[in-house]
Amino acid sequence: MKPADVVLSDGSTVRLRQIEPVDADAIVEMHSRFSERTRYFRYFSPYPRIPPRDLERFTTVDHHDREAIVAESGGDLIAVARYERLGAGADEAEVAFVVEDAHQGRGLGSVMMEHLAARAREEGIVRFVAEVLPANARMIRTFTEAGYEVARQYADGVVHLTFPIATTSRSLSVQWRREQRADARSVARLLNPRGVLVYGARADGTGLGAAVLRHLVAAGFTGPIHPVHRRAKRIGGLPAVPKPPEGEADLAVIAVPAPGVAEVVAECAAAGVTGLVVISAGFDKPLRDDLVRLVRDRGMRLVGPAGLGVANTAIGLNATLAPALPVPGRVGFFSQSAALGIALLAAAGARGIGLSTFVSAGDRADVSGNDLLQYWRDDPQTDAVLLYLETFGNPRKFTRIARELTRHKPVVAVAAAKGEFGAALFASSGVIRVDTVAELFDVGALVASQPLPAGSRLGVVADAEVFGLLAAAAAPAAGLAVTSVRPYSGDAVSAAVADPAVDAVLVAYAPVSPDAPPLVLDVGDADKPIIAVYPGPGSAVGRVPVYPSVEEAVRALGKVAAYAAWRRDPAGVFDEVTVDRAAAAAVIGSEDGWTGSTPGVDTRAGDLIAAYGIEMVAGQRVGGDPDAVAAVAEMLGLPVALKVAATPWRHRFDLGAVRLNLGTVDEVVRAHAELQDRFGTAVEVVVQRMAPPGVPCVVKVVDDPAFGPVVGFGLGGLATDLLGDLAWCPAPLTDRDAARLLRGPRAAPLLHGYRGTPPVDVAALSDLLIRVGHLADDQVRLAFLELNPVLAHERGLSVLYAEAQVGPPASRPDTGPRRL
Repeated sequence: MKPADVVLSDGSTVRLRQIEPVDADAIVEMHSRFSERTRYFRYFSPYPRIPPRDLERFTTVDHHDREAIVAESGGDLIAVARYERLGAGADEAEVAFVVEDAHQGRGLGSVMMEHLAARAREEGIVRFVAEVLPANARMIRTFTEAGYEVARQYADGVVHLTFPIATTSRSLSVQWRREQRADARSVARLLNPRGVLVYGARADGTGLGAAVLRHLVAAGFTGPIHPVHRRAKRIGGLPAVPKPPEGEADLAVIAVPAPGVAEVVAECAAAGVTGLVVISAGFDKPLRDDLVRLVRDRGMRLVGPAGLGVANTAIGLNATLAPALPVPGRVGFFSQSAALGIALLAAAGARGIGLSTFVSAGDRADVSGNDLLQYWRDDPQTDAVLLYLETFGNPRKFTRIARELTRHKPVVAVAAAKGEFGAALFASSGVIRVDTVAELFDVGALVASQPLPAGSRLGVVADAEVFGLLAAAAAPAAGLAVTSVRPYSGDAVSAAVADPAVDAVLVAYAPVSPDAPPLVLDVGDADKPIIAVYPGPGSAVGRVPVYPSVEEAVRALGKVAAYAAWRRDPAGVFDEVTVDRAAAAAVIGSEDGWTGSTPGVDTRAGDLIAAYGIEMVAGQRVGGDPDAVAAVAEMLGLPVALKVAATPWRHRFDLGAVRLNLGTVDEVVRAHAELQDRFGTAVEVVVQRMAPPGVPCVVKVVDDPAFGPVVGFGLGGLATDLLGDLAWCPAPLTDRDAARLLRGPRAAPLLHGYRGTPPVDVAALSDLLIRVGHLADDQVRLAFLELNPVLAHERGLSVLYAEAQVGPPASRPDTGPRRL
């Protein structure tokens, strides 16, 4: 087990790791801080001191039959969780926890339970048993509320609990919901401080720290603001303090040179600060890693380094380098870039987009966009989210939490990383993807002020016929259709809003003289989105967003309409599949990596997919011996196919490298001789049982460093390879993800019958994709997988070839227990 930093239910952090013999003194010290009640609940006796023999047993474990995990905070041990196998080779283990009194009620037991269960599963344990005193209600809840099926018995004054520890959809749901609440709480502490400390303001009122001071005061933050300076008495009109007063501030903004930040962090921790914003730049990786370690050891969270800061308009908090914020509103905004942050805020203000909260994370050493998504999910002050992303720290987690958030609130994102994988990630998670910053605010202005459209029908109200023509021309590319065009008037706008054949209204108005009246839109409580095209000044007319051109307005509306359609669709379901995890783990192995293909000498690719219930058509790779080829054909059962084994020729019917429907041994021998004549006597071939005719397809998995594991689907053949006609979706796949993948390729109509061919078994293909998605998500060392060809039949399918590559994870996994 690698040490894990975890966020507790109060938003603070602790580190979990395996116990070591050198922890003996720390265990004794922790035990001395236990109350009598805690000792009695854990040991069923007063147990005032730990005898040396017990201490050695507690701290010396084999990490197989006996395991123990400790929680560390501020250099102290504060909790221990352990299991002990019930006999050699048993698949049951007794589990026990103890948490120091001062840290009870913070969710330590539940998160340690996740990590201990994960370790136990790795060692072949399938069930935990526990004995708990009836009065220890908190510990009983730790077990019964973990998402497992717990059997409970009462005997001899003790509650006996037994439960399987296999991961289930219910246990994952519990784990993820706890993670969301903890992450959200940790961000809430950053954005809702009682008071703020500012480091880095010079005595003469200059420096980045002084700028933050001015912005805090100007924004009207009502909590205490303390500039910290060793010598100055006042800075920026505020009393300065030589060191932070204890308990008065939750947030510290740090703008001192990078080498001095660690000393400031330690000082802040001693004063009870829970959140840090480090504006300072100049951190190389070792220095940044040391900073994160120090911050998390003290239970704090960090925004930065090299960030612009944080803001919360509801409490007048502008702890940023931006001199002014947009008006208060209901949009949360995350920007990774500090360099662009001020310009982005100015652009949001110019478009009339009001913000609830803003965070610029800079180097994103700790707090990331994922943390903010967790916070905004339940934030009552935020109705929509804007993201400017340069990279994904944990793309798997982003996909998971964005899928949940976008079911309730629109998320609009522009990402520096482009390409088909990024587009797939956003599409599957319901995020509205845009290509430019300008488009971010075009769409953001719409979702911030208008209801979602109920469909794709667009009504146009315009003072010039050309606007209707432009809208009709732009609509199809945006997924919209213009259903009505009305001459501009106030009554016409009302009529368009009331029209049941219209889902959204575009009002275009271009006054031809300086004396023309301005555009006035009194939309009242319209339940349809209204957007305007107007060349006059201002970013909005009333609450209606305004665009400089019809094309920009229609493009923004089209993206929002597509999102609304996605949200109207029922959420997909992650179908559970039967997996032989022990077999999969054995195939993956613990070595550095491997590459293998099936049929072939190396059967690991086929064995791996078999662990996920994916069967291959029987086949075998054979050398140049004709007798051996004939023997294998008879063993497999005729008819068979004969193929050149080398990758460049494997699918090349056009070059004579594949021979099908060989129904007799003589036909097999003759076909083999012909292959030898064409490709050489030493040619290796694959002999494979014939599969029924079908539509050839290809299924792929790629673990992309930026976007995580993605599953690809396309139709087979050279044209697909040449044109790259594959659809992609991040793993794992819901049933709806699989359906979208099957519709994605341009050649997808071939699956549903084309020019007299029968439709194929789409349900079988969907099941295959879902199983491959589970495989890609579970096996973090799977770098690449290709099933090609997969023949889709009228009923069922046949997998003819599999190739896999295993190595170090390219992207950060989102499997297993919670960790930062």
